[in-house]
Amino acid sequence: MTEAAEFELAVPDSVAADADAVELLRMWWSNNEPVMSVKPAFADPIKFGELLAYAARHMAHGYAVRHGHNEKAAYDRILQGLSDVIKADNVRTVAEPVSPQAGNA
Repeated sequence: MTEAAEFELAVPDSVAADADAVELLRMWWSNNEPVMSVKPAFADPIKFGELLAYAARHMAHGYAVRHGHNEKAAYDRILQGLSDVIKADNVRTVAEPVSPQAGNA
């Protein structure tokens, strides 16, 4: 998988310096659907919900900085997307094999 430089994500310095840091989630948009690798590392799933809430706030800020969106409006749109998927209740989990060589994107 080769990604354009504008879409590459860097590991923050604070994470690289933390020997106890744990990667919990990788997400891609591929073949017109979300694809992800997940690690349920928290003992209590509520922590993952909190992580998603932080991610929504940070992503709204990113839309404001990168695309000039109003940050509050972007946050509201993100929450609407979450709500739409939750209400649809048609999300299914499909576990796909990961080859040892190709799985380290």
